[in-house]
Amino acid sequence: MPSTDTPSFQLQAFPVTQLQQNAMVFWSTSSMKGVLIDPGGEIDRLLDEIKKLEVTITEIWLTHGHIDHAGGAAEARRRLGVKITGPHRDDQFLLDELKPGTYGIAEAESFTPDRYLDEGDNVELDGAKFQIFHCPGHSPGSVVFYQQEMAFAFVGDVLFSGSIGRTDLPGGNHQQLLDSITQKLWPLGEDIQFMPGHGPGSTFSQERKTNGFVADSVLAGK
Repeated sequence: MPSTDTPSFQLQAFPVTQLQQNAMVFWSTSSMKGVLIDPGGEIDRLLDEIKKLEVTITEIWLTHGHIDHAGGAAEARRRLGVKITGPHRDDQFLLDELKPGTYGIAEAESFTPDRYLDEGDNVELDGAKFQIFHCPGHSPGSVVFYQQEMAFAFVGDVLFSGSIGRTDLPGGNHQQLLDSITQKLWPLGEDIQFMPGHGPGSTFSQERKTNGFVADSVLAGK
């Protein structure tokens, strides 16, 4: 779990919908202010969990526009009274297509974020600044949130423990995704911990050693 000395932060993931996407609450233990990341659905449950944590959500962050990550964002925005930040504007076509009931996500609806994110932008929570990397390939507007001092990143569906994001969906591009990972993420350093949109977290070092899609040895053989 990422942490710093002052203030300290905590992260809790809640897999939601039949696609088991990691909706995440990330918060400062000093202020108890936090962000809700990728609320794909099950908003009633997520709000109950947030209440139990006694966290005040100040913003919603989105890594990309697929329904399992963004389906519940509009309802969460209304009920929490906060703004939606992200993803990159190139995923607006995906947000426009969100419809109730798809994949059983009853609350899904189309929306426009309050702020799009671009390469080099920053977002902040209680003094912790996250740098934004535009990492297309899984979707055209996927973004990664990177916190340098914590050596930690939220990567959405760009990279997983042992795998990478699908590229057979509208706007996907396999080579573009490989380039996003190797040209934007790997240069950040091997010690970076990351939390993906599905499944457990990992480190860039581990993926460069063992990931069957982007391990150094795999890419060297191409």
